[in-house]
Amino acid sequence: MSAVAPPSPAELLETMRERLGELGVPAPVSTGRRDPYAVLVSTVVSLRTRDAVTRKVSRRLLQRAPDPQALAAMDTAGLEEVLRPAGFFRQKAAQLRRTARILLFEHDGRVPSTREGLLSLPGVGPKTAGYVLGMAFGKPAVCVDVHVHRISNRMGLVSTGSPEETERELERLFPRRLWTGINHVFVRFGQNVCRPRTPDCGTCPFAGWCPSSKESE
Repeated sequence: MSAVAPPSPAELLETMRERLGELGVPAPVSTGRRDPYAVLVSTVVSLRTRDAVTRKVSRRLLQRAPDPQALAAMDTAGLEEVLRPAGFFRQKAAQLRRTARILLFEHDGRVPSTREGLLSLPGVGPKTAGYVLGMAFGKPAVCVDVHVHRISNRMGLVSTGSPEETERELERLFPRRLWTGINHVFVRFGQNVCRPRTPDCGTCPFAGWCPSSKESE
């Protein structure tokens, strides 16, 4: 392993952004709405679904159901048809219908602004809760998906066995002001550079110190 010291957390994120910019990888494109309901719906749609499909389906769904009332009023067949291009569309349709009703009857039509409240919603796990807290409510939150979990362990930033453990360790490692941006950067870096099976170590800016890089052997 190389003796080169790893960058600070802030430097690591900035270097990832710079590399993605050099590769021409665009920043995530939102649905155009940042209100909690839109963020929640889009995040549920995104689970196990490609980004391009998520954007298309989310826009279409939010046009048909711009608020919990409209979502709760949609019939199952119509909701499933909108969600069909996304993975597990029947499961997501059921979860979204139940979520809409819970928001209406238990939260006055509003998305909860706490982790506990979000985790009580159907289909919402730690990843989704963290994303909604950060993007919709501006609350610092580390959103850990498979990319964040894999890259963090591959680079030796953490040594964990589950996304939940990774979340806690990254919260200790990164300052709170950087928490929300971790997912955006790590996901794109994991899709384009530090890929699951064929990481591009030869052009990775961290090859000099990353313990998993062939360049540092």
